[in-house]
Amino acid sequence: MQLSWKVFFVFLLVSSCSNEVKPYNAVVVTRHHLATDVGAKILENGGNAVDSAVAIAFALAVVNPSAGNLGGGGFLLYYNADENKTYALDYRERAPIDADENMFLDADGNVIKNLSLNSYLAAGIPGTVKGMFTIHELFGSKSMDDLISPSVKLASEGFRLSDFQANNFNKYRKKFLNGSDSESIFINSDDKDFSAGDVFTQTDLAESLRLIKDKGQKVFYEGEIAEKIVSDFSDNGGLITSQDLRDYEVYFKEPICGDYKQYNVCSMPLPSSGGIAIIQMLNIIENFDLKNYSHNSLDYIKLLTKVMSFAYADRSEYLGDEDFFDVPKEKLISKKYAAEISKKIKSGEKITVEPGIYFYEGDQTTHFSVIDFDGNVVSNTYTLNTAYGSGIVAKGTGILMNNEMDDFSIKPGTPNAYGLIGSEANKIEAKKSPLSSMSPTIIFENSKPVLITGSQGGSMIINTVLQEILNVLEFDLKLSESNKKNRIHYQWKPDVLFYEDLDEKLIEALKKDLRLYQRNIGETQSIALENDEYKGWPDHRRPDGKKIELH
Repeated sequence: MQLSWKVFFVFLLVSSCSNEVKPYNAVVVTRHHLATDVGAKILENGGNAVDSAVAIAFALAVVNPSAGNLGGGGFLLYYNADENKTYALDYRERAPIDADENMFLDADGNVIKNLSLNSYLAAGIPGTVKGMFTIHELFGSKSMDDLISPSVKLASEGFRLSDFQANNFNKYRKKFLNGSDSESIFINSDDKDFSAGDVFTQTDLAESLRLIKDKGQKVFYEGEIAEKIVSDFSDNGGLITSQDLRDYEVYFKEPICGDYKQYNVCSMPLPSSGGIAIIQMLNIIENFDLKNYSHNSLDYIKLLTKVMSFAYADRSEYLGDEDFFDVPKEKLISKKYAAEISKKIKSGEKITVEPGIYFYEGDQTTHFSVIDFDGNVVSNTYTLNTAYGSGIVAKGTGILMNNEMDDFSIKPGTPNAYGLIGSEANKIEAKKSPLSSMSPTIIFENSKPVLITGSQGGSMIINTVLQEILNVLEFDLKLSESNKKNRIHYQWKPDVLFYEDLDEKLIEALKKDLRLYQRNIGETQSIALENDEYKGWPDHRRPDGKKIELH
């Protein structure tokens, strides 16, 4: 069951307090050094984890436009140390009122290529602005002026592009050639490629941020910004209307939590598939003694591949927005179901994985993590879906719009941009949220946060987070060590094991049973308790990342 934040506020007032947590230091870690600087400065000036997170979210919309956003949405976990309680905020995008399950199909029922990715029809109703204002209203302490002003400055005065980011703009040049304002923002006026050191300014985005700072979230959902978005979408065949923006709500939900040995693992509930899948996989793995496995050995990779295949098969069939579909989540995360699966894996028999087997008796997102001096924690993942979303900037706003409609099952059995297969559970319906892989996660031991993590990577997010958890909890790796370990990803369909750089002998052995494809997998921005001190680590796969540890 989900509650609007207004109803939830009443519930919040009567929450009981217990087990005060006393941490040792504060940490901020994000995928862009300037956003990390902004978040750390807020903490240094007396702000809390929510204040820092809100400032980071707005800053990333400026300095990391491929995923940081005002025109997208996401999920946030907040741990309140005084209450010893974790809250899950769903500010995921929703389908417009006029959306329907045939909107991306031609007259013969075939999927129209790229319509759900690179058109005005691709965008769901954005949730980031309302999400940030809602969490701040309940738990923030600094003024929104303090939290948004750094982003206004970054957008208006500009910042210097790194080599990585300049190359990324150039890489997606064709995506920005779409007739929208993105052409004047993300393509140089002199038709030259961007280079490291170029100062990148965003005048319209600075004005939008200034309006949000001065007038609040209402200007985005009912005021000047809303009017510009609706007008541009109306002129270009999009579905987003004034009513869609006006009616948009965010929701606080109960996090999905489960026990793994002595740890309590909390992650996002639906419409994130991450929480259910991670707990399901950990439940299965709990039946195996990982002390008998060497990290990234042949046996270990084979075990992970089998575990991942069951979780992703069930994801394809049973997971979706539970306001529209009866999801058997208790069954999926039950220890009994996991025991049946692990028994089959241990048998050594050839396994044909199908959704729900033993069920019945018989690329571009960004994550950041924050912990403040009082032990409050934010684990936040938000996105535009693919890199730079639809590539469309709503006219006069500077705001890149998402292409989250592709996260629905456009046609049951047909893969989306990440190769994920969906079913009726995730079909397009008005006001429905598309299923997501975003998995902000907090792990506790004796009511103390010991790991705060999450990742980008589309369908690879869930398995990236799983491996970060196992590296830290099972193999006793520090974050700096875990980050250097190569990862794998298997999602049932397509029947391909994705891997990073592995030993040649290991690759040859894996080829006997699996098709292989090498690529980077995920990107964690994590905080862990190491030797009684919180340490952060930005993923080396993204060179612009940064962590700041405050004492």
